[in-house]
Amino acid sequence: MTGDFKIQTVEKVRNLVKAYKEGILGGEVMPEDANPGLEKGCAENYLYFSLPMALNYQRDSYKLWESALLTYKDADTHSIFSPQDVATMDEDTLREKLLKHKLALQPNRHAQIWRCLCETLTDYWNGDIRNLFQENDNDVPKIKQYIVSNKKKYPYLSGPKIMNYWLYVMGNYTNLKLKNTRAISIAPDTHVIQATKRLGLIQNTDIEDQ
Repeated sequence: MTGDFKIQTVEKVRNLVKAYKEGILGGEVMPEDANPGLEKGCAENYLYFSLPMALNYQRDSYKLWESALLTYKDADTHSIFSPQDVATMDEDTLREKLLKHKLALQPNRHAQIWRCLCETLTDYWNGDIRNLFQENDNDVPKIKQYIVSNKKKYPYLSGPKIMNYWLYVMGNYTNLKLKNTRAISIAPDTHVIQATKRLGLIQNTDIEDQ
């Protein structure tokens, strides 16, 4: 990469950042902005941004978090954000609460994922996911290694794409001070790949090799 090319690329990136900050590119409202505005450090806030994340697979993130907020605010469905309550809840009740505002789209599978996570949090972390982070020194590599080593207890959260994005969200919407955040990797989707191509950093052959 020549010096002139580097300068041109940096200038392009700066223009993109400027355009983003000015709202020209959109995206200033993130899916997770649909939240109840809880105190960042409270246990319930950590749970709010963790449990729905496990259902964020091949679906519209904006609709997911809109459903999560409706579910949280509804007195009839609020209890599913309490791991201890879910751990003792019968299957039909849990399913109905998850489906009421379309937080779950798959009646059985999504209910199983939600219950498994809640049982794990109840059995190992006293229903408080903050304890998981503290036990792993708030260190990203340690957290990721722990989750992967116990992946059956953390369905979908243990998947590389969701796990990394979950940690990113936790670092932005809670008071969690993560260490070694450079270990958080975001899997590039087609939009990132196309933008990188437009910047001249990759060629068509690089895309075809993926």
